[in-house]
Amino acid sequence: MRIEKLEEGEVFVFGSNASGAHGGGAALFAYRRFGAVWGQSEGLQGQSYGIDTMSGLAVFEEQARRFVAFAHGHPELVFLVTEVGCGIAGYEPHQVAGFFEGTPPNVVLPTSFVEILTAEES
Repeated sequence: MRIEKLEEGEVFVFGSNASGAHGGGAALFAYRRFGAVWGQSEGLQGQSYGIDTMSGLAVFEEQARRFVAFAHGHPELVFLVTEVGCGIAGYEPHQVAGFFEGTPPNVVLPTSFVEILTAEES
């Protein structure tokens, strides 16, 4: 799913870096189109939500878990998650999909993550 525009109440979830320098990939797209804040690496920023994917898997996993908790607390929003960490950060979906386990119904995960999470449940 390629996200080109957002409706009211939709949030674009993207991978960032620790300094919030949104210079490439989905981060740059979020900065240009959906209100990502230069210098802010994590959290809600306009109609976007950043997760630091560039500071190692432990940081990525912790921030993804915080995102899942945030999504649970904001059922009025719909979060459209990109293949976070699978672009510039260089991870494969099977390495990171599990970080998004337990997402509520208002989170739309990429197909690759859904397939991995569904296979793990079987």
